[in-house]
Amino acid sequence: MPSAAVQRRERAPVFEAIADPTRRSILERLAAADLPAGDIAAAFPISRPAVSKHLRVLRQAALVREERHGRRRVYRLNARPLHEVDRWLEHYRAFWEKSLEGLKLHVVTSLDTERGDHAKRSHRG
Repeated sequence: MPSAAVQRRERAPVFEAIADPTRRSILERLAAADLPAGDIAAAFPISRPAVSKHLRVLRQAALVREERHGRRRVYRLNARPLHEVDRWLEHYRAFWEKSLEGLKLHVVTSLDTERGDHAKRSHRG
């Protein structure tokens, strides 16, 4: 089993790739369909070279695959590396579920108390 430091280094390209909102948007588009590079570039208000750099980062993180069809490059999502992100988020998912349960209990208790106080006031007057 690799050490924690090795595991972090292996995950780093995926986390760096998805840290950018443009790259996340590219991944969302590719989740819907395979797309030629030109179609991807046309969807963003940035230069084609900038889109090419984003695609290169995504390729290096193994999040997209490139297929060449003559002069066209078609990109396809490879979601497998996102499993690492999902595993990392699992700890936080448990935290949020616990926190949300606590919040729900607090709200319900507060509402019950408020209703009880309101009912007591109504019976007095």
